[in-house]
Amino acid sequence: ETRWRVSPLEWKHYKLYDRFIKASERIVRRSDSARAPWFLIEAEDSQYRELMVGRILLEAMRRRLCGNGDGAVAAPRLPSHTPAPPPVPKASVTVLDHVDLTRRLPDGEYRTRLLRLQGRLNRLVRAAADKKVSSVAVFEGWDAAGKGGSIRRLTEAMDPRLYGVIPIAAPTDEEKAHHYLWRFWRHLPRAGRVTIYDRSWYGRLLVERVEGFAKEDEWMRAYPEINDFEEQLAEAGIVLTKFWIHISPQEQLRRFEDRRETPYKRHKMTDEDWRNRDRWAAYHTAVNDMVVRTSTRHAPWTLVAGNDKKFARIQILETFCRRLERAL
Repeated sequence: ETRWRVSPLEWKHYKLYDRFIKASERIVRRSDSARAPWFLIEAEDSQYRELMVGRILLEAMRRRLCGNGDGAVAAPRLPSHTPAPPPVPKASVTVLDHVDLTRRLPDGEYRTRLLRLQGRLNRLVRAAADKKVSSVAVFEGWDAAGKGGSIRRLTEAMDPRLYGVIPIAAPTDEEKAHHYLWRFWRHLPRAGRVTIYDRSWYGRLLVERVEGFAKEDEWMRAYPEINDFEEQLAEAGIVLTKFWIHISPQEQLRRFEDRRETPYKRHKMTDEDWRNRDRWAAYHTAVNDMVVRTSTRHAPWTLVAGNDKKFARIQILETFCRRLERAL
């Protein structure tokens, strides 16, 4: 019997869950500091939760117990500023490991659901335009994960006058002269429109972190900056949906080789793709930190099982439709 573990007060708190989440997010963001960082742990899987708590505590004690051999403990070093907390210690099990990459859709079911969802999306986008409700869809994922194909299945269902797709590459000289979020601000949709980012401001936490294009204090500071930015979008009434399309390294290799062997796909492959693949472990750590630290109540991440492109496209369409329906 475990009934005794749930008190009437806890049932009362459960009914106020959304309010607690909103208050908790503000507390975490206002009180986060280098000396007393918060660690956000995905807790639905008890094994993952316990492993992460143990690793974080162990890492903290190791950093603290840096004495001179006689048991003395070094005094804490005061930072000159208060950056975002350090990345979550690496664990053998991560948030990405919970994505079920074995999920598949048969061709017949895929075609039926695709047409139904695209019709539903068309109606929702037109209704959003009438009500002046704007939306932003962010697509991130591994190289060859299927971002472009998923975006096409969205845009096929929309009036071209109501959306824009913004492909993100290396910043121009003009963009480098501004804050890194400036080039994304300038493409935000006007009332009733949709903006789709093919890669996004999360490059700061991924490629710029892993490749060393941003200094450590810059990409660490980007966690709260991005959370603030996305909260501003939500408070302005913009529907923000973020997708990370996850595939296995084996599936990525298969797709790379297919592109290399198929003449009309070869243009998609570059030396940089192969180099990024060699740094899979570093990117995996960066992605995990990104999801843990920037999945919030107003801007949650949707982790998409992408080994089967058909399943991924349906999951993305369903998620985007649900987000729009809630806003309307």
